[in-house]
Amino acid sequence: MSASRKKAGGDEPLVKNVLAKRLREEIVTGRIAPGARIVEATWGRKFNVAQASIREAINILALEGFVTKASGRSARVVSLSEQDVLHLFEMRAALEGLAARLAVTNNADIGRLEQALEQLRSATRAGRAKEVLDADRQFHLELCELSGNPYLQQHARRVLLPFFAFASMRVITTGQNTSPWDRDLDAHQRVVDLIREGEGDVAEQYVRRLMKRFGATAYENWQKTPEQGRRRTPKK
Repeated sequence: MSASRKKAGGDEPLVKNVLAKRLREEIVTGRIAPGARIVEATWGRKFNVAQASIREAINILALEGFVTKASGRSARVVSLSEQDVLHLFEMRAALEGLAARLAVTNNADIGRLEQALEQLRSATRAGRAKEVLDADRQFHLELCELSGNPYLQQHARRVLLPFFAFASMRVITTGQNTSPWDRDLDAHQRVVDLIREGEGDVAEQYVRRLMKRFGATAYENWQKTPEQGRRRTPKK
Protein backbone atom coordinates (compact mmCIF):
# COMPACT_ATOMS: atom_id res chain seq x y z
CA MET A 1 0.00 0.00 0.00
CA SER A 2 1.22 3.47 -0.83
CA ALA A 3 2.56 5.51 2.12
CA SER A 4 0.46 8.43 0.89
CA ARG A 5 -2.85 6.58 1.33
CA LYS A 6 -4.76 5.58 4.41
CA LYS A 7 -5.12 1.98 5.43
CA ALA A 8 -8.35 0.09 4.91
CA GLY A 9 -11.15 1.51 7.00
CA GLY A 10 -10.28 5.11 6.26
CA ASP A 11 -9.64 6.20 9.84
CA GLU A 12 -6.21 4.72 10.57
CA PRO A 13 -3.11 6.93 10.42
CA LEU A 14 -1.07 7.21 7.24
CA VAL A 15 1.83 4.77 6.94
CA LYS A 16 4.36 7.61 6.96
CA ASN A 17 2.90 8.93 10.23
CA VAL A 18 3.08 5.50 11.84
CA LEU A 19 6.70 5.12 10.74
CA ALA A 20 7.55 8.64 11.91
CA LYS A 21 6.13 7.77 15.33
CA ARG A 22 8.22 4.60 15.51
CA LEU A 23 11.39 6.41 14.46
CA ARG A 24 10.64 9.26 16.87
CA GLU A 25 10.39 6.75 19.71
CA GLU A 26 13.75 5.27 18.70
CA ILE A 27 15.25 8.76 18.84
CA VAL A 28 13.75 10.10 22.07
CA THR A 29 14.55 6.90 23.98
CA GLY A 30 18.17 7.06 22.86
CA ARG A 31 18.17 3.90 20.75
CA ILE A 32 19.19 6.16 17.87
CA ALA A 33 21.81 8.46 19.35
CA PRO A 34 22.10 12.22 18.74
CA GLY A 35 24.13 12.80 15.60
CA ALA A 36 23.55 9.26 14.28
CA ARG A 37 22.68 8.72 10.61
CA ILE A 38 19.27 7.35 9.70
CA VAL A 39 19.86 5.20 6.61
CA GLU A 40 16.62 4.74 4.73
CA ALA A 41 17.45 1.26 3.40
CA THR A 42 18.46 -0.01 6.84
CA TRP A 43 15.28 1.15 8.56
CA GLY A 44 13.18 -0.01 5.63
CA ARG A 45 14.48 -3.53 6.23
CA LYS A 46 13.99 -3.27 9.99
CA PHE A 47 10.39 -2.14 9.66
CA ASN A 48 9.75 -4.26 6.55
CA VAL A 49 8.52 -1.31 4.51
CA ALA A 50 9.55 0.42 1.31
CA GLN A 51 12.52 2.79 1.46
CA ALA A 52 10.28 5.55 0.11
CA SER A 53 8.01 5.20 3.14
CA ILE A 54 10.98 5.68 5.47
CA ARG A 55 11.97 8.76 3.45
CA GLU A 56 8.50 10.26 3.96
CA ALA A 57 8.68 9.52 7.69
CA ILE A 58 12.08 11.20 7.90
CA ASN A 59 10.64 14.26 6.18
CA ILE A 60 8.06 14.50 8.96
CA LEU A 61 10.77 14.26 11.62
CA ALA A 62 12.77 16.95 9.81
CA LEU A 63 9.79 19.30 9.96
CA GLU A 64 9.50 18.56 13.69
CA GLY A 65 13.20 19.29 14.25
CA PHE A 66 14.28 15.79 15.25
CA VAL A 67 16.56 15.25 12.25
CA THR A 68 18.59 17.36 9.85
CA LYS A 69 18.92 16.64 6.15
CA ALA A 70 21.51 17.70 3.60
CA SER A 71 21.19 17.19 -0.14
CA GLY A 72 22.40 13.76 -1.20
CA ARG A 73 23.15 12.62 2.35
CA SER A 74 21.40 10.52 4.98
CA ALA A 75 19.43 12.34 7.63
CA ARG A 76 21.04 12.72 11.04
CA VAL A 77 19.45 12.95 14.46
CA VAL A 78 19.73 16.47 15.82
CA SER A 79 22.64 16.93 18.22
CA LEU A 80 23.41 20.05 20.24
CA SER A 81 26.52 20.87 22.24
CA GLU A 82 26.52 23.02 25.35
CA GLN A 83 27.74 25.93 23.22
CA ASP A 84 24.95 25.30 20.70
CA VAL A 85 22.41 25.55 23.51
CA LEU A 86 23.87 28.84 24.68
CA HIS A 87 23.78 30.25 21.15
CA LEU A 88 20.17 29.13 20.67
CA PHE A 89 19.11 30.90 23.85
CA GLU A 90 20.82 34.06 22.63
CA MET A 91 18.78 33.81 19.43
CA ARG A 92 15.62 33.05 21.37
CA ALA A 93 16.14 36.12 23.54
CA ALA A 94 16.33 38.36 20.48
CA LEU A 95 13.50 36.73 18.54
CA GLU A 96 11.03 36.16 21.35
CA GLY A 97 11.73 39.49 23.01
CA LEU A 98 10.98 41.28 19.74
CA ALA A 99 7.91 39.09 19.24
CA ALA A 100 6.54 40.13 22.62
CA ARG A 101 6.97 43.81 21.79
CA LEU A 102 5.42 43.44 18.33
CA ALA A 103 2.48 41.53 19.81
CA VAL A 104 1.66 44.64 21.81
CA THR A 105 2.24 46.94 18.84
CA ASN A 106 -0.14 44.81 16.76
CA ASN A 107 -2.72 44.57 19.53
CA ALA A 108 -2.62 40.82 18.86
CA ASP A 109 -5.21 38.36 20.11
CA ILE A 110 -3.46 36.36 22.84
CA GLY A 111 -6.15 33.68 23.13
CA ARG A 112 -3.99 30.91 21.67
CA LEU A 113 -1.03 31.96 23.79
CA GLU A 114 -3.22 31.66 26.88
CA GLN A 115 -4.43 28.24 25.73
CA ALA A 116 -0.85 27.04 25.32
CA LEU A 117 -0.07 28.29 28.82
CA GLU A 118 -3.05 26.42 30.24
CA GLN A 119 -1.90 23.24 28.49
CA LEU A 120 1.56 23.78 29.96
CA ARG A 121 0.08 24.27 33.40
CA SER A 122 -2.07 21.12 33.16
CA ALA A 123 0.78 18.95 31.86
CA THR A 124 3.12 20.24 34.56
CA ARG A 125 0.55 19.56 37.24
CA ALA A 126 0.20 15.99 35.97
CA GLY A 127 3.98 15.54 35.73
CA ARG A 128 3.91 14.37 32.10
CA ALA A 129 7.28 15.45 30.75
CA LYS A 130 6.63 14.93 27.04
CA GLU A 131 3.36 16.87 27.18
CA VAL A 132 5.09 19.61 29.14
CA LEU A 133 7.73 20.01 26.44
CA ASP A 134 5.13 19.96 23.68
CA ALA A 135 3.09 22.64 25.45
CA ASP A 136 6.15 24.76 26.21
CA ARG A 137 7.23 24.59 22.57
CA GLN A 138 3.73 25.60 21.49
CA PHE A 139 3.72 28.54 23.91
CA HIS A 140 6.92 29.95 22.44
CA LEU A 141 5.84 29.30 18.85
CA GLU A 142 2.55 31.09 19.55
CA LEU A 143 4.45 34.01 21.06
CA CYS A 144 6.45 34.35 17.86
CA GLU A 145 3.30 34.05 15.74
CA LEU A 146 1.88 37.06 17.59
CA SER A 147 4.66 39.19 16.11
CA GLY A 148 2.87 39.20 12.76
CA ASN A 149 6.32 39.22 11.14
CA PRO A 150 6.72 36.27 8.74
CA TYR A 151 10.51 36.50 8.75
CA LEU A 152 10.64 36.37 12.54
CA GLN A 153 8.19 33.46 12.52
CA GLN A 154 10.29 31.54 10.02
CA HIS A 155 13.52 32.01 11.95
CA ALA A 156 11.79 31.17 15.22
CA ARG A 157 10.68 27.79 13.88
CA ARG A 158 14.22 27.06 12.72
CA VAL A 159 15.46 27.75 16.24
CA LEU A 160 12.66 26.35 18.37
CA LEU A 161 11.87 23.06 16.63
CA PRO A 162 15.34 21.45 16.84
CA PHE A 163 15.84 22.94 20.28
CA PHE A 164 12.71 21.38 21.75
CA ALA A 165 13.25 18.12 19.85
CA PHE A 166 16.67 17.77 21.45
CA ALA A 167 15.27 18.83 24.82
CA SER A 168 12.68 16.03 24.55
CA MET A 169 15.44 13.54 23.86
CA ARG A 170 17.42 14.71 26.87
CA VAL A 171 14.47 14.77 29.26
CA ILE A 172 13.23 11.30 28.33
CA THR A 173 16.60 9.55 28.23
CA THR A 174 17.71 11.03 31.58
CA GLY A 175 14.39 10.50 33.35
CA GLN A 176 14.12 14.14 34.34
CA ASN A 177 11.04 15.48 36.09
CA THR A 178 8.93 18.55 35.35
CA SER A 179 9.85 20.64 38.40
CA PRO A 180 11.72 23.36 36.40
CA TRP A 181 8.57 24.11 34.41
CA ASP A 182 6.51 24.18 37.58
CA ARG A 183 8.80 26.86 38.96
CA ASP A 184 8.61 28.86 35.74
CA LEU A 185 4.86 28.88 35.21
CA ASP A 186 4.68 32.29 36.86
CA ALA A 187 7.29 33.60 34.40
CA HIS A 188 5.22 32.39 31.45
CA GLN A 189 2.14 33.98 32.98
CA ARG A 190 4.03 37.23 33.40
CA VAL A 191 4.82 37.31 29.69
CA VAL A 192 1.13 36.91 28.89
CA ASP A 193 0.15 39.59 31.41
CA LEU A 194 2.63 42.15 30.07
CA ILE A 195 1.36 41.68 26.52
CA ARG A 196 -2.26 41.94 27.67
CA GLU A 197 -1.46 45.12 29.61
CA GLY A 198 0.16 46.72 26.56
CA GLU A 199 3.64 46.89 28.08
CA GLY A 200 5.59 46.15 24.90
CA ASP A 201 9.02 47.44 25.87
CA VAL A 202 8.79 45.90 29.33
CA ALA A 203 7.66 42.58 27.83
CA GLU A 204 10.62 42.56 25.45
CA GLN A 205 13.15 43.18 28.20
CA TYR A 206 11.48 40.66 30.49
CA VAL A 207 11.64 37.91 27.85
CA ARG A 208 15.27 38.73 27.12
CA ARG A 209 16.15 38.40 30.82
CA LEU A 210 14.24 35.12 31.08
CA MET A 211 16.12 33.61 28.17
CA LYS A 212 19.45 34.69 29.62
CA ARG A 213 18.57 32.98 32.90
CA PHE A 214 17.23 29.85 31.23
CA GLY A 215 20.28 29.69 28.99
CA ALA A 216 22.74 29.95 31.87
CA THR A 217 21.04 27.08 33.68
CA ALA A 218 20.83 24.91 30.56
CA TYR A 219 24.48 25.53 29.71
CA GLU A 220 25.49 24.38 33.17
CA ASN A 221 23.38 21.23 33.18
CA TRP A 222 22.88 20.14 29.56
CA GLN A 223 25.38 17.30 29.43
CA LYS A 224 24.69 15.77 32.84
CA THR A 225 24.62 11.97 33.04
CA PRO A 226 21.22 10.28 33.57
CA GLU A 227 21.86 9.98 37.30
CA GLN A 228 22.92 13.62 37.56
CA GLY A 229 19.95 14.62 35.43
CA ARG A 230 17.55 13.08 37.92
CA ARG A 231 19.10 15.18 40.68
CA ARG A 232 19.36 18.40 38.69
CA THR A 233 17.16 19.05 35.70
CA PRO A 234 18.23 21.42 32.89
CA LYS A 235 16.02 24.36 32.07
CA LYS A 236 14.29 24.63 28.77
